[in-house]
Amino acid sequence: MRILVAPDKFAGTLTAVEAADAIAEGWRRSAPDDEVVTVPMADGGPGFVDVLHSSLGGELLAATVAGPLGEPVPATLLLAGDAAYIESAQACGLALLPVGDGRLPATGTAARASTYGVGELIAHAVEAGARRIVVGLGGSGTNDGGAGLLAALGAEATPGDALRGGPDGLAALTALDLAPARKRLAGVELVAASDVDNPLLGLRGATNVFGPQKGLVSDADRLAADGALTTFAELADRRVADHRGAGAAGGLGYGLLLLGAVREPGFDTVAAAVGLSDLVAGADLVITGEGKLDWQSMSGKVVSGLAGLAGPALRPCVAFAGAVQVGNRELRANGIEAAYAMVDMVGAEESFGRPRESLAAVAERVAKTWSR
Repeated sequence: MRILVAPDKFAGTLTAVEAADAIAEGWRRSAPDDEVVTVPMADGGPGFVDVLHSSLGGELLAATVAGPLGEPVPATLLLAGDAAYIESAQACGLALLPVGDGRLPATGTAARASTYGVGELIAHAVEAGARRIVVGLGGSGTNDGGAGLLAALGAEATPGDALRGGPDGLAALTALDLAPARKRLAGVELVAASDVDNPLLGLRGATNVFGPQKGLVSDADRLAADGALTTFAELADRRVADHRGAGAAGGLGYGLLLLGAVREPGFDTVAAAVGLSDLVAGADLVITGEGKLDWQSMSGKVVSGLAGLAGPALRPCVAFAGAVQVGNRELRANGIEAAYAMVDMVGAEESFGRPRESLAAVAERVAKTWSR
């Protein structure tokens, strides 16, 4: 049999590359004659660059950029031909914010956090000769509407530092000129890779939907942040704020759209880059997975994306996860034949303590059911 192994990361325990290798290792123990092809996947969030590098090759370029609170952080971008791939979470990710109570970011940090470092990564890509720049959105700790990104690329504002200070800085914004930033990217195709289709403002916007996980917990905090983004949008382009994906990554999608970016679902971007449709068609069984398989997995994520490709190709799709919180009926309705939870098969302590070995053990057992 030809087995395609294409998981997402198992958040907090395994990268997508590590998960794919663990599944392949376990499968081969039970079915050494099967041909196992690993294609780690991502949907634009953490792991985006590593996943694409593992499939596309290319050159990883190291850079030091500003983190969400201005501190220097290391980052890498992938240059493959004339295309560059950037993972925004490396410069403005939630994991880069100091932790307060309840494992949420410390009080007040999200109100000051900036996407300036993401703009610096785009500038590095332009200087490296990229004519197409794909920015993976996801896992952000910012809520500045992409204002910092615009500042890093040359946008000018009054007061001069308003774009770099997160929502708190935007609250004082009185004038804005995006022309220098747009000129900096003249002739460059810009892509915002995200599975999020929320607008920038309002009840479904970046602040109200995603703000709480970034520490904007109180109604007053969210009202102030959304008001600051409204001020920013009125000066930039209010119509673009309503576009699908403008609210992605704390409004980073909005900043990219202002520069002429095209939004693509993150899964589709990676799938096209690695030729996933052809790989699915050539497989006898498709295996995917992620850390927690729940209702969110069924909409725009890697698991649902793989199942969506496997169904029309008449290929069975099964999923591995740390925990499964979706019933069999819903799984099958979404094209997944079966799902296997590590915590059920090897126990929670083993799953979290030795995740690679645990996932390999699950794959070894499942191969006895699915392999010829």
